[in-house]
Amino acid sequence: MGNPQAMTFLGEKMDAGADGLKRGYWGNIPIAIKMFECALAQGYGPAAQELEYMYEVPRAPDGRELGRRTRETLDRVMRVVHEGVKGGCQYCADNLGSEFDRPRDLETMFVPFIDKARGQRYHMLGNALRFNPERRFPNLDRILPLPPAPLPPWDGKRESLLAAAMAVVPEPAAPVSTEASLRKGRYFLDSAYAFRPIAETTDALQAPVAGYWQPKAPQGSAEVQAFLASIVPGLYGKGEPFEQPRIPNGIETNTTSGIVWQRVLTVRNNGGAVAPRTALRLSREVARPLKHVECDGNKNCAITGTWQPWLAPGHPLEQEVNQEWRQRWLTAGQPFPDPKRDWMLPLDSAELKWHLLEADTPERK
Repeated sequence: MGNPQAMTFLGEKMDAGADGLKRGYWGNIPIAIKMFECALAQGYGPAAQELEYMYEVPRAPDGRELGRRTRETLDRVMRVVHEGVKGGCQYCADNLGSEFDRPRDLETMFVPFIDKARGQRYHMLGNALRFNPERRFPNLDRILPLPPAPLPPWDGKRESLLAAAMAVVPEPAAPVSTEASLRKGRYFLDSAYAFRPIAETTDALQAPVAGYWQPKAPQGSAEVQAFLASIVPGLYGKGEPFEQPRIPNGIETNTTSGIVWQRVLTVRNNGGAVAPRTALRLSREVARPLKHVECDGNKNCAITGTWQPWLAPGHPLEQEVNQEWRQRWLTAGQPFPDPKRDWMLPLDSAELKWHLLEADTPERK
């Protein structure tokens, strides 16, 4: 079912062999690596902890080392552990903090040089994750990019470091009255929400689950379908009888034969705005940009700042992509993440739109 914790668990079992196989045990390093990579692509940072050892040296499928550490393999380790910090991996933050600050062995360290300033920032992020493992730092590169990028200025305060690295969400838009918010009874819907029909239908006479339902006639004439479409969704409790519509004379018949009821969900009414949701205090609210800026996923980033990927409501991958932890702080000219390569999703870059949520400010330059 794609659960990242389950994939990480299985991958950890399949990477057996690095410390010597025992009778009855077997390893499958290629599958283990794919498990870890897929889990990390879903934002599960702890999977990067396991990839550190998989990337460090080339391995045979049974776990035997086939080569030695190189600068290329160590750079790959550094980058994947850094991605783990973005995904909330405390071990990854502590590991990078130690590597940059006081490595145990200069010959085996996977960072290119000692940089105590970088180490201090990673340690502070690790402490924050120790107290709250639910934190995510998708915009980590804003305040703590990997070498050779220089470290941006920082005032030394914990709050400003966490604020710069965490997700941002636009301030809520002012509520606007909707047609449904002016109705009464079962047809009322607060203006903060909007209707979204789904494929679920029933031909029962009572609502199988509580929620909004709308009558449909898939086999009816165009006139019948148009008439039923004019009936707005109504709220029914579980087991409550549906109010059967009476089709007017002259259209077809007064019978309700062939009518099914389509379930209608309620979603936030934000006017189509790009507005990811986060848990309380795990994001930073920002003012909406005065000018909306978006970019195709197959183009390079046009403006330095925080970018949010977004798919239109109803897209089958909407829930996979429209997440605050998918945000990225990018500098102008950088390519956007590739959904197939970086997220392992069957989505072309050209299908994806990236939206600027917060532009870099002049005082940071």
